[in-house]
Amino acid sequence: MKKLLKTLPFLALLIFISSCSSVKVATDYDRNANFNEYKTFAFYKTGIDKAEINDLDKRRILRAIEAELLAKGFTKSENPDLLVSLFTKSREKINIYNDNFGPYGYGWGWHPWYWNRYNSTSVSRSTEGALYVDLIDANKKELVWQGVGTGYLTQDMEKKELRIKEFVAKIMEKYPPGATQ
Repeated sequence: MKKLLKTLPFLALLIFISSCSSVKVATDYDRNANFNEYKTFAFYKTGIDKAEINDLDKRRILRAIEAELLAKGFTKSENPDLLVSLFTKSREKINIYNDNFGPYGYGWGWHPWYWNRYNSTSVSRSTEGALYVDLIDANKKELVWQGVGTGYLTQDMEKKELRIKEFVAKIMEKYPPGATQ
């Protein structure tokens, strides 16, 4: 039992870390759109310019989207069937952990070494971001598909590009609607 109590915090930390690396995806689409008709794409500069992220990250996202669409058989075109737009949101999350169990045991109640107990507070910050990818019918100028990926962001420059590719890949897995994964 004591061994279980000692490994429980480690397991909780492991689960927490693995859950932070995932990207949650949701999609919505026009049920009347025929997604088999769309073969070409271009980026919708007006929409992309409004995205509130730096130009380096915009280019990383656009390259990742382009790679995913090309892998799905799309062709980049001056006269596209689909316009691709994006926008982003982020929020900082602050978690405060208070450990007042002390080194001599866990739980509530009287403690014979109460004078030796300590309180430890730790604070962690993380940024949760959302990437929205919009596919717009170029002829009708109507949104036909939207995918949003939500997950934790990194400021580590080496990992940032991989994280962006992961976000985009997870989102684009869901396009076209009804496709087998």
